[in-house]
Formats: sequence, C-alpha cells, structure tokens
Amino acid sequence: MASRALTPMQLIGTVFVALLTTCHAGGIAVYWGQNDGEASLAETCASGNYEFVIIAFLPKFGKGQTPRVDLASHCDPASGGCTGQSKDIRACQRRGVKVLLSIGGGDGSYGLSSPGDARQVAMYLWNNFLGGSSSSRPLGDAVLDGIDFDIELGGAKFWDDLARDLKSLGRSGGRRVVLSAAPQCPFPDEWEGLPASKDAAGTGFVPAGELNSRVLPLIRGSPKYGGVMLWSKYYDDQTGYSSAIKSHV
Repeated sequence: MASRALTPMQLIGTVFVALLTTCHAGGIAVYWGQNDGEASLAETCASGNYEFVIIAFLPKFGKGQTPRVDLASHCDPASGGCTGQSKDIRACQRRGVKVLLSIGGGDGSYGLSSPGDARQVAMYLWNNFLGGSSSSRPLGDAVLDGIDFDIELGGAKFWDDLARDLKSLGRSGGRRVVLSAAPQCPFPDEWEGLPASKDAAGTGFVPAGELNSRVLPLIRGSPKYGGVMLWSKYYDDQTGYSSAIKSHV
C-alpha cells in the first residue's frame, strides 16, 4: 500500500506506468478500507471523483493459508460483519464506478509457492469475490469487478500465473475480470505511491498544483497513461486532492 513513499521523480514514473490495463485515460482510482474516519464505500463512490474504488486489503493468502480480509474498523469479517458491504458495492456499480479488491499490501502474510498454488488462490478469489459462488463470501453476494495486485511482500514468482488464471476464470464464467496493479518505481518495481496528503507518506508528496502544472502535462499523451492512483480515501478526505486534480487528469 502507498504508505511507503517515493521521491517526486519516482512519482512521475508511477503515474506514467498507467492505472489499469483496461481503462481509458483520465481515471482516478482510490484505495478504501484501511483508515478510521474515512467516508463509507457508498459515500466514496457518490463523490463523483473516482472511476475505480479499490477495497484494501486481502493481506493473507497463498502457501496453504486460509485467506483473510482486513478492512480495519469498517467491519469484522470474522463475524460476517463485512457482508453488509454488498449494498455499498452495488451502489457504486450503479453509478458506473468499478469496485476491485486489493490483494497484498505493506503488511500481511501472503505469497505464491507454485503455479498450482496460484490456481487455488485464483479459484478462491473467483468464488468468494467475483463471479463464482461460495457459502462464505466475506463481502456478501455482490460481484466485484476485479482484483488489484498490491504486491510488496511474498516474493516475485507466480503472480503472472495468478493473473492469467483470473482472466481465464472470467472468460469461462462469462464475466470480464478487471486486473490492476499498484504501479511502482523503479522498474522492476519497489514501492509505490501517489500520496493524497503529506501525512499519507513519509516523503514524495506532490502538491496538487504541481501535479497539474508540471507532471500531468508531460504524461497525458502517452499511450500507457491511464490516470492516477491515490492513497487513500481517508487522506483525500482531509485534503480534497482528487477534487483539485480531477479536471486535469
């Protein structure tokens, strides 16, 4: 997650890499779910600022572990308390906002040990969050639009297998699965972030005016540009960062 920050020059690369493999230019994505005091999921989507809202995180999965969702104080998945998020997820989707689940993060226990392990994780994600079926869907019966890869731990192997398996399951199930990845620099990636406030990261915050006047004009014309990702909704609530950059993105 974007609590690990970059220098301003690295942030230029971060935005340049592009937001999603399937999106058009000009979208803002925001991470939601890891901070007390941030707006609800439905309120986040109702703001009109975001094309994508990424629920964070599924920080435990793979290597034989029982997967676990962590949405901080928003709800308790262990007691089934997060199933109520389905109502908000549907409200977002009715507004045309795509809702994804982010797997990984800066803290957690995750990784993939083999292509077979990747396949098992893909099946879990498909059945519990996407177009499959399960009796224990942590976020209820709403069908998410896709999966975000925020891989900061757990090694570098078999993530491509997981991505291919998710796409394959979507094709077989007749439902498109959107995949995104938290863009990170340098390449190969290390840590990402476009912080939405100075408090969202130790270093690397780019003021909205500077992003609008100096960074975005350089990269908007690139075929790889898809928009920006913000960490996180909580910090965006404090600063109004997305509102300040929306017309320039």
